[in-house]
Amino acid sequence: MFESAEIGHSIDKDTFRKMMPALREALLDVQYDLKEKADFPVLILIHGFDGAGRGETMNLINEWLDPRLIHTVAFDKPNDEARARPWMWRYWNELPATGRIGMFFGSYYSDTLFERVFNRSDRDAFDRQIFDILRFERMLTLDGAVVLKFWFHLSRDKQKARLKTLEQDPATSWRVTKTDWEHYERYDKIRKYGEHMLRLTNTAHAPWIVIDGEDANYRSLTVANTILEAIRNRLGQPMLSTDRVEAPPLLAPIDNKLVLDTLELEQKLDKASYQKKLDQLQGRLNKLTRDPRFGNHSLVLAFEGNDAAGKGGSIRRITQALDARRYRVVPVAAPTQEEKAKPWLWRFWRHLPGKGGITIFDRSWYGRVLVERVEGFAAEADWMRAYYEINDFEHQLTENGAIVLKFWLAISKDEQLARFKGREETGFKRFKITDEDWRNRDKWDLYRQAVSDMVDRTSTSKVPWTLVEANNKYFARIKILSTICDALEARLSE
Repeated sequence: MFESAEIGHSIDKDTFRKMMPALREALLDVQYDLKEKADFPVLILIHGFDGAGRGETMNLINEWLDPRLIHTVAFDKPNDEARARPWMWRYWNELPATGRIGMFFGSYYSDTLFERVFNRSDRDAFDRQIFDILRFERMLTLDGAVVLKFWFHLSRDKQKARLKTLEQDPATSWRVTKTDWEHYERYDKIRKYGEHMLRLTNTAHAPWIVIDGEDANYRSLTVANTILEAIRNRLGQPMLSTDRVEAPPLLAPIDNKLVLDTLELEQKLDKASYQKKLDQLQGRLNKLTRDPRFGNHSLVLAFEGNDAAGKGGSIRRITQALDARRYRVVPVAAPTQEEKAKPWLWRFWRHLPGKGGITIFDRSWYGRVLVERVEGFAAEADWMRAYYEINDFEHQLTENGAIVLKFWLAISKDEQLARFKGREETGFKRFKITDEDWRNRDKWDLYRQAVSDMVDRTSTSKVPWTLVEANNKYFARIKILSTICDALEARLSE
């Protein structure tokens, strides 16, 4: 993949000076057009060999464009906070918003490549990370992002000459580090594994641009023109539509029997028995989360259910058993403007707990295939692909040691009506009932179908759904606490 980058591309100074003013003006124009249109972001990744001009080019782009509209991040080795979470977490956190340009100097590709080069990962682990990247970039581009990936290339001899030239000049010697020479010693491995990585990730929606890094004028004009044309072309297109679905529709079973219909919603548990079991389970949960082995894991709880099914009450019984310094409850409502400007899973990635931490989501990422599907807030193609993206998200969590549990609290339509009326008649509970709750009730059958599809498509062996019969609140709370304790004990004993 690197042959064309080793044939000696160059641009003379006069040509560069003639082209630069118009190019800079055009870049600023499309940057401001991007800001005004604000319906897609641009992500620029800077990679390649040391000495090939990556840093100089990154600085030049910031100089030629309005730096206030560029989010530039230079990634080094992950810190303790990043190591305590799934490896892609720190990249999700830095994604640019719509209408903005994000520039990553080093990225998830650096992690993947150098883990392999320094023998900290084997071939299988290397390829697993590559496929994590493929799924991530596919998700970004389907959400509308323009992803530009630059690999700055030098042959081995030219890299050595470049490093020596920089090192011998007092004005630039600081730019050559011990790490640069360590990488030079591993040039052949970087090239071999880099080519493998580029080949597998050189996709139609996010292709690599390999650039000869020897001549500064050539690489600067090439990168600038590539950015210009990519944004200009995209601005000239109508907003990408994802309404087309290349898949059969999701149909209800012919006999109209759904998984929710199998639940016996009327379960019995009296208050005295409930209180006894509650005390026992809360003590058990507290002990499990203080177990030293839990420090190698995190706990992620997702609560979904019918309106008035008792999610809030169940969450309170969990948090009563926990150290307040260890957990966080995240209530999920309609996305904010900031959240709408990022890929849809961003607002959940940002709240993930580190090792030894607990995050409880009151509503969750499943809103994409529930309320957004039923209410028409997401196009069919978007919520259809969300099943895959959700399973991938949860897989990444469990691979990092997270214990992920998700609960659907189910009540009957009659029980919901009784609870709605009870809330309206009780002064301190009126805040719990809204016009939206009544509107959702009118779409009971649509939600019934959406929930059943959700369970069918996202209940996996590692992260199964727990369906909770919740007409009896006491029974529901005990079932939830028992499920959490059993899951923690099983995982900690592995």
